[in-house]
Amino acid sequence: MQVHANPAFSVARVRSQRRGTTRAVAGASAEFLQSSASPSTSPSSPRTPPPPPTHRGVLILPGLGNNAADYGPLAVQLEARGMAVEVAQVTRPDWSRNAAALADPDWWKGCLKPRPAVNWYLDKVDAAMQRLKRRVEAAEAPITMLTHSAGGWLGRVYLYDWGTEGVDRFVSLGSPHLPPPRGAKGVDQTRGILTACNDMSPGAFHSSIQYVTICGKFVHGVPLTGKAATHTSNPPTANGNGPSSWLAKFAGLGYEQVCGEAEVWGDGIVPQPSAHLEGALSVDLEGVFHSPLGEKLPFLGPWYGSPEVLELWLHHLTGEAETQASAAASTAGTTARVAPA
Repeated sequence: MQVHANPAFSVARVRSQRRGTTRAVAGASAEFLQSSASPSTSPSSPRTPPPPPTHRGVLILPGLGNNAADYGPLAVQLEARGMAVEVAQVTRPDWSRNAAALADPDWWKGCLKPRPAVNWYLDKVDAAMQRLKRRVEAAEAPITMLTHSAGGWLGRVYLYDWGTEGVDRFVSLGSPHLPPPRGAKGVDQTRGILTACNDMSPGAFHSSIQYVTICGKFVHGVPLTGKAATHTSNPPTANGNGPSSWLAKFAGLGYEQVCGEAEVWGDGIVPQPSAHLEGALSVDLEGVFHSPLGEKLPFLGPWYGSPEVLELWLHHLTGEAETQASAAASTAGTTARVAPA
């Protein structure tokens, strides 16, 4: 099934709602990351209310080019709702370690395997997982693996190799789960890792885990050159630009590399055809951009972790009833619609 948010959830509306909220959340994120890295032993201030009881653990896996601090505001929001949150401590320079795979002949053949190419990332995921398990052990709270972008397929590799103990939910945000189809124009930018990942753990692979794949419907791509095909269902992009805008061209170029097609919807970076797994609950959100960068640039928009967008998919972290999706959407000024896939 797919969940579609109402197109009335416009980027302009969201920007006006989030100005005061995101400043407060961003200010608290640094404090969260510092405390999660080195828990304080000092007594709580009398003015600070005790944190709510932990009912679920959440492990956040950063996307390509991101670092742990990018997810601080999101982690703060989840902690405030009674969840214990750990972020894999990835730094931006860490991603340069992927260049080591260039020495592997399989990289040049396009049949690279996940390991040892991304062992450095998986080790950081496991370190964060062990920290999280210690935090939720007393409460016997289940764990949701919350992944962003490349963290999605990296999380699937982790679950396959390290096991699923304690994890009952997997939620991906704008993750490219599928390699380009054979014969497509796009080139698998993972040089074979995505193919290997889908061969060893296709779709919603672990029966003990509920998979939810979420993708933003921010901009419809168009070819970089030439004319776009005629689409009766191709309205202006979600941020108000027409389908022939530079943003649509840029998105189309990226979409083509990921899924083999330029003229599809996506979150500006990842196309919808690549973001959903067979057997998972597929969720599409109108007007949502791929990364936190969207909150900083006026021509982009809110991302998955923006406070008003979080309300649309928060219930998927805990597995609460679908009826709560409508209540959350109503709070955010939208109406959610559930339709068969």
